[in-house]
Amino acid sequence: MNESDQHRGKTADFIHKLIACYDETSGTNFIDVKRLPDKKGIRQALDLLLEILFPGYSGNREITRENMLYVIGDLVTQARSLLREQILHAYRHDCPHRNCEDPACEKQTDYAVDFLLDSLPEIRATLKKDVEAAYDGDPAARSEEEVVICYPGILALAVHRISHSLHSLQVPLIPRMMNEIAHSETGIDIHPGATIGEGLFIDHGTGVVIGETTVIGNNVKIYQGVTLGALSFPKDSCGNLIKGSKRHPTIEDRVTIYAHATILGDLTIGSDCVVGSNVWLKNDVPPKTLVSMEAPNITFRNMERK
Repeated sequence: MNESDQHRGKTADFIHKLIACYDETSGTNFIDVKRLPDKKGIRQALDLLLEILFPGYSGNREITRENMLYVIGDLVTQARSLLREQILHAYRHDCPHRNCEDPACEKQTDYAVDFLLDSLPEIRATLKKDVEAAYDGDPAARSEEEVVICYPGILALAVHRISHSLHSLQVPLIPRMMNEIAHSETGIDIHPGATIGEGLFIDHGTGVVIGETTVIGNNVKIYQGVTLGALSFPKDSCGNLIKGSKRHPTIEDRVTIYAHATILGDLTIGSDCVVGSNVWLKNDVPPKTLVSMEAPNITFRNMERK
């Protein structure tokens, strides 16, 4: 047997071993199931939606008052087509009937797409306040255009406000996939179920985590590394996780949370509070309270002395 035959034999062995490990009941393979939504298609739809929300955002096209009707019309038409394709895949994949062609999926899809597109003016109005909050809150910001184009917090919020709209309709898979695209690009992890008021400024943003049942009020400021998470996960009598319960914090209006603070559980941080860096919170905080860690003891030593 020559070397080429040996390689072919080894390759065949590898393939058979791999096929043998694909457990039919496992959720780690997608064999003999209906087509999943396509990440690339969702990314393309998000790019179109961002261009609609912030006309000219991508720099790929020049939008003027004269051509606006045509350009925005084209963007909306493309976005509708891509969203409809991907959301329909999500509904059909989620259907327990393997060969189901129920027209209800088509109707649900059309409703979800129309609902999202109809929500875009409201989403844009909210994002405008997010942009203003970032510009007013960051002395390094030179213009609102810079905030829109360069600030990861705005990208994460824009995607979240889109995905939250679909999540409110219980569209399968798509909202979470959208937010994970933003997470991978910005380092900001927001679950599509989180309810976020207007004027949120996520400064720097890297490492921010906002859990599913978090509620954030208006004009809140959050710095990098902040976690709004859950303490523990309640289980039923069989030991299975109970899903859907409120398990993340509520942050009321005008709260500032500094870098690497960790706030866990179904608690409330009252309005106008300031939570300092590295604070670990598991209890409610009344309004207008400053929460801070005691300053650590810092020692200075001249390294030139022996």
